[in-house]
Amino acid sequence: MGQGTPGGMPPPGGQLPGQGDQKKEDKAKKKKFEPRPAVRSGRRRRRKGPSAAVRIPQVFPTSKCKLRLLKLDRIKDFLLLEGEFIRNQEVFRPHEEKDQEERAKVEELRGSPLAVGNLEEMIDDNHAIVSSSVGPEYYVGVLSFVNQDLLEPGSTVLLHNKVMAVVGILSDDTDPMVSVMKVEKAPLESYADIGGLESQIQEIKESVELPLTHPELYEDIGIRPPKGVILYGEPGTGKTLLAKAVANQTSATFLRVVGSELIQKYLGDGPKLVRELFRVADDLSPSIVFIDEIDAVGSKRYDSNSGGTREIQRTMLELLNQLDGFDERGDVKVIMATNKIESLDPALIRPGRIDRKIEFPLPDIKTKRRIFGIHTGRMTLSEDVDLEVFVMAKDELSGADIKAVCTEAGLLALRERRMKVTQDDFVKAKEKALYRKKGNIPVSMYL
Repeated sequence: MGQGTPGGMPPPGGQLPGQGDQKKEDKAKKKKFEPRPAVRSGRRRRRKGPSAAVRIPQVFPTSKCKLRLLKLDRIKDFLLLEGEFIRNQEVFRPHEEKDQEERAKVEELRGSPLAVGNLEEMIDDNHAIVSSSVGPEYYVGVLSFVNQDLLEPGSTVLLHNKVMAVVGILSDDTDPMVSVMKVEKAPLESYADIGGLESQIQEIKESVELPLTHPELYEDIGIRPPKGVILYGEPGTGKTLLAKAVANQTSATFLRVVGSELIQKYLGDGPKLVRELFRVADDLSPSIVFIDEIDAVGSKRYDSNSGGTREIQRTMLELLNQLDGFDERGDVKVIMATNKIESLDPALIRPGRIDRKIEFPLPDIKTKRRIFGIHTGRMTLSEDVDLEVFVMAKDELSGADIKAVCTEAGLLALRERRMKVTQDDFVKAKEKALYRKKGNIPVSMYL
């Protein structure tokens, strides 16, 4: 008989011989559990409780007694006082924070962006008729936070971008375009920088400067001072230069504008800009308004079907009204400049609006000599330079042409690395200036 159990049954315990040793080896092969390495090294931080400022102090003795009750009552009084202080801080908050919150709420109601329109008529306290430059008139509501006292016909208002309700009023400040026209820093040119033109300088002093500085002289003699002057003549004869000298010498507010700036895109913006210009000049009086290239907006009127031409004519009509309208201009003088006075409308240059017309002719021999002296005063000239040759020449040189000749001669000397300007430099510069003037050819393209 074999030693195994009869019938091939497994031995007691349910394991065959050698099976227990195999399971122990499998367990040994399995990866043992390894704890995660500590991230922080060193001593562990102790968790802090509430700070001493907010922590309720400990009360001693700990047993129930009269002394403990008195200390607890005292702590309670301090807590009640602190709570009352916090409540008062909420009640009496600074008004700026409240105003800021209210402004934020108002801005949410207003929406963004805001349209700009004009108030035509107030129907009642809550409704009005407004118009904009790009659309028709609207019957809209007025929100409750808008100041009703400032709503006047003709004022500029802010409109909601969707419902077109009046949500604000633009203050009566200066138009940004007009504020740019104000000359903050006086030009450097003075009357000494103008060659010749003694009679023109005398006339503009009598018409512009003297009425602002000594108006009593005109009252004593019994006349009204001129309202404005117009400077006309060939290009480069010193019209704008004289206006700069006036701005340098006078202490009055100087507003300069080009005629093309008065032509705006939308209907009615041009006349509005003219009104704003003269309103600011009246507020800042005594003041001088210089309108250069007036022929851009003041040309003769004619029948036209073009909307742009009609808008330009409306702008000129507003300019006529401001120059000699129902309201007096007071201490506001107007200086205009143009190269083509024959193209201007007769109503613009009639006496009463423009009382003096000052012509700027081409310089004569004496004026040429003076202009050459001004522009060559700081130049280093060689001994062979004879400016009388250019002064006595019969060429029709304006003041700007003489300045161009002197500048070009200096550039030619600089090109050859010379510190002195010679006669040949002036000859070449004059030929180049006359070639440009007569031929009207861009030198950079063909030379």
